Amino acid sequence: MRSTMMQTPLSLNQLLEHANALHSSREVVSRRPDKSLHRCNYAAVYKRSRQLAQALARAGIQRGDAVGTLMWNHWAHLEAYFGIPAAGAVLHTLNLRLSPEDLAYIIGDADDQMVLIDDVLLPIWDKVKPLLAKVPRAIVFGFSGTPLPAGYENYDDFIAADAGGYRYPEQDENEAMGMCYTSGTTGRPKGVVYSHRSMVLHSIVGSLPDVLGTCSRDNILVITPMFHANAWAMPFAAVMLGAKQVFPGPHMGGEDLLDLMERERITMSLGVPTVWLMVLQTLQAGKRTWNLVKGMRMTVGGAAVPRSLIEAFDKYDLFIKQGWGMTETSPLGSITSIKPSLIDAPADTLYNIRARAGLPVPLVELRIVDDQGRDLPWDGVATGELQCRGPWVAGGYHKQPTDPEKFTADGWLRTGDVATIDAEGYLRIADRTKDLIKSGGEWISSVDLENAIMGHPAVAEAAVIAVRHPKWDERPLAVVVKKPGQEVTPQQLRELLLPHFAKWQVPDDFAFIEALPRTSTGKFMKTKLRQDFKDWVSKTPA
Repeated sequence: MRSTMMQTPLSLNQLLEHANALHSSREVVSRRPDKSLHRCNYAAVYKRSRQLAQALARAGIQRGDAVGTLMWNHWAHLEAYFGIPAAGAVLHTLNLRLSPEDLAYIIGDADDQMVLIDDVLLPIWDKVKPLLAKVPRAIVFGFSGTPLPAGYENYDDFIAADAGGYRYPEQDENEAMGMCYTSGTTGRPKGVVYSHRSMVLHSIVGSLPDVLGTCSRDNILVITPMFHANAWAMPFAAVMLGAKQVFPGPHMGGEDLLDLMERERITMSLGVPTVWLMVLQTLQAGKRTWNLVKGMRMTVGGAAVPRSLIEAFDKYDLFIKQGWGMTETSPLGSITSIKPSLIDAPADTLYNIRARAGLPVPLVELRIVDDQGRDLPWDGVATGELQCRGPWVAGGYHKQPTDPEKFTADGWLRTGDVATIDAEGYLRIADRTKDLIKSGGEWISSVDLENAIMGHPAVAEAAVIAVRHPKWDERPLAVVVKKPGQEVTPQQLRELLLPHFAKWQVPDDFAFIEALPRTSTGKFMKTKLRQDFKDWVSKTPA
């Protein structure tokens, strides 16, 4: 028997049309570089996205061509999120925090035919251009209103023509709509290409009540950069639902973000843990009282969230919801929600659950395997490599054959994370494979130590790396940043850790620095720390 259902291809164009038809008056608010606010609505985003699509087609952009964006989070970048795919082209978000060399490689590898650039980012572009074998056409979005340098075209002029009669190209749902590149921490960045089908499904599942719980009544602050993993695909889901979107532009300080949360009555926000550490420190500084929406959901990903951070925000009636994912997973793979059977569990148990990476989201399968590729039990004890698969999980990389180091023969993505999954299905990321510390033949999780150390009231941030030891081969070194005006000693930190870790797991070595180096996405840059401390030899008694 065959289904009698219509074969309607899934497309981002459907989400854009839906928003215009039903939610045209919902606001999109953006903070400009000068900190003034720009306000528009979905009717304007719809009109200008279609104008962009028409302009791209008239400029010779073909179906499947990549169009880069070198932009902060704001309304014109949202137009590009929809306008580029609406032309049948591929949205290629460029990470503005990468080196000029990496950006030049990525632009060349994707074969970008055009790049949309914020005028405030032209200094970056000027460093990239000389490194390109072929320089794509540059269209510049102007914030300042001043004339552009010679050789650049104005974005508003480029899209000025009315597009009332524009027709979307006929597309298969499996055609590419966007691409992001991995961070390239173990070699050249690699391109992950998303389809219309994968992104629509991701938007739908990501909005479910037990996932992100997004709805049309939400006011969403999109702190996660739009150049990183699709801003966790929230711009697509928010347009689909008609939720208000608020973009911070380049202003990411604690006071700037809290001001937007208060001013725009934010009910939901997204960002990496380092952002929320800044926000928490601003709240705790107590310079003023912030009138925030009680129960605001703060979706956090990109790195493990210390339990202490979750507890600290609860005191302000602000709710952290932790997830796990990767560029290769679009990025949503798991999210924390409390099962009905656990709602009445003791507070300590609930905090431990919320500090994990959550449950696999619908349609994404997770497994942990040992060194021989054998499945390990979900018992919360067995630790192995985390693998996943699903309709929005990459099965390969752009222009590269399937890599057995990243993809298994039976179709699973090898994430590079070491994890456990308990009997209830809750995922706990123990570490990245490359960040585990092997001391005397035993593995030590740097993530667990970091989260515990950051629970000390005098600690702002902490990262744990391996250093040499004459007997045990490796020992953990804790690199700690103290809060302003606070003091803490290595012995006090050891005493904090000893009740929760075996003695051999606790660092004897501590280094105090002013700030931790970060990757382009805000994670701790452990490669830089390992280089900085490459000559450190552990003082642990032999």
